Amino acid sequence: MSHATQSDAHHAPTAQRPTVQRPTLRTKAAAYVALTKPRVIELLLVTALPTMVLAAGGVPPLVPVVATLIGGFLSAGSANAFNMIIDRDIDRVMHRTKQRPLVTGTLSVGEAKGFAWTLAVVSTLVLGVFANWLAAALSIAAICFYVFVYTMLLKRRTEQNIVWGGIAGCFPVLIGWAGVTGTLDWPAWILFTLVFLWTPAHYWPLSMKYRSDYEAADVPMLAVVRGRQMVGVQVILYAWASLACTLLLIPVGGMGLLYAAVAVVAGGWFVWESHALYGRAIRGEREIRAMRVFHASNTYLTLVFLAVGVDPLLPF
Repeated sequence: MSHATQSDAHHAPTAQRPTVQRPTLRTKAAAYVALTKPRVIELLLVTALPTMVLAAGGVPPLVPVVATLIGGFLSAGSANAFNMIIDRDIDRVMHRTKQRPLVTGTLSVGEAKGFAWTLAVVSTLVLGVFANWLAAALSIAAICFYVFVYTMLLKRRTEQNIVWGGIAGCFPVLIGWAGVTGTLDWPAWILFTLVFLWTPAHYWPLSMKYRSDYEAADVPMLAVVRGRQMVGVQVILYAWASLACTLLLIPVGGMGLLYAAVAVVAGGWFVWESHALYGRAIRGEREIRAMRVFHASNTYLTLVFLAVGVDPLLPF
């Protein structure tokens, strides 16, 4: 070996392993928030607060309201975190979920489990101590149903997964009613049924938009196994059923003119959008604008529950 070669070898830089940047505190905090699926929780709280107003027949007591909203938020966050832990394998496959914190590695499975269990315990204590133990028991039932029945049992096995699994999303109205009254009366069960009937009509258009994702992950959503026309028919049926359920609350819950008007007008608009979706499907249009129905369903439910909360406060 020549002197020059020896010198080059002596001074050549040694190969270094690529440095892996650890997540910052801010990144970690954002990842923990993402585990709770905050956008989903917003919709749950939209149903819980108006239900408490109806249950109280006016402005409900402040302490149980705050406790129910905070406890309900933590409870739903716990269920969603457990869901992400269990579904992290399919989240890696689906385009819309590949940035979730357990897929990117921002959080470890152990960190997520600790967070989910902490939220479950704290939410139960908040509801039990500051509202009542019926609300706390319903919260536990909601977590268990979402994790064991929907995520572990139904989601990967049946096209009806979102129908029965959606029951978990109906619990906030029961928790809200129980948080104020300590009981469960017929109006609460009607609102529970409304959310149950609304959920498939809300979620199936989303599954049409992300059909390829669910197909790649081998999740048998209705849009994957039955096609667009069948989804359109089912969305219509559930939209009509939701409208009928809202009208049932008028005699049972003693609702007034404001609620009745909103239920009819908003419900009619939701049904019309559902029929329009089916029409685009049977005509074989390439772009059937499924997300238009998805967003319409969110607006519809928000308007109905806003009317549920405002109507008892009116003097007529």
